[in-house]
Amino acid sequence: MNINIDQLKKKIIYRSNYILTEMENSNSNFSEVLKKAQKLGYAEPGNPKLDLNGFDAFAKVRILSALAFHSKISKYKCLMEGIEKIELKDIKIANQLDLRVKLLGISELKNNQLFETVHPCLVSKKSYIGNVNGVMNAVIIEGKPVGESILQGEGAGPGPTSSALLSDLLSILRGNIKNPFGVKVSKLKSLKAYNSNNYINSLYLRFEVKDKPGVLSQITNRLAKYKISIKRIIQTPDKKNNKATIVIITHKTSELNCSNCLSIFKKNKNILKNPILIRLLG
Repeated sequence: MNINIDQLKKKIIYRSNYILTEMENSNSNFSEVLKKAQKLGYAEPGNPKLDLNGFDAFAKVRILSALAFHSKISKYKCLMEGIEKIELKDIKIANQLDLRVKLLGISELKNNQLFETVHPCLVSKKSYIGNVNGVMNAVIIEGKPVGESILQGEGAGPGPTSSALLSDLLSILRGNIKNPFGVKVSKLKSLKAYNSNNYINSLYLRFEVKDKPGVLSQITNRLAKYKISIKRIIQTPDKKNNKATIVIITHKTSELNCSNCLSIFKKNKNILKNPILIRLLG
């Protein structure tokens, strides 16, 4: 029986997810939890950049894509974001919305074109992915006619890492791996890249602004100009410093539309930092 895989959702969480989970559980900021992760061996002790910026996760997504779709490992420039900009306040606001922040890698065939991406997502606490925490790793496979399949296991620490490495080495030495990607290299397909500008999502947008009249309307008017519809607004004032945090949850919009809109906010002197964007899954 032929099984056609339509989509992979790999929760690339073995290092990143530990940090996000620990931030939520211990009410600690990013830098504090990163130091703890490094001590425990869940993040590189010297330079953890590749763990945090999504690159390490993205390399794994590309390998999984080749396995799933019998395709050559792609070299396209794709949408890739890590967790280094996620702050404790994002974790807390997500909690108010009954959501969690997770770093996800997604690989999908759209019109026979390969779409690959890694970025933080807001997922429901009631979802399966929302409850895979700590150093656990999960891969969700959607295909026909099998439906949805889930693989889960530990993905961090000396034990799981060394075990996986030794297993692969022994398989190679024994000659058990003849076709690493399931088919002969000559039969691997070359897939064209799907344009990520067409990627559609609802968005979580966080703005750090001066607490003064008219700032909220400046933001909402700009969103309206780009036809980005607002679903919910959360405002948290910081009266001591005359600042405020504004979080906007939008309805679905395209990646290109969002990018064009947010670039304009960089010129607004009432907005103190570049807006933080987290996509909503589903």
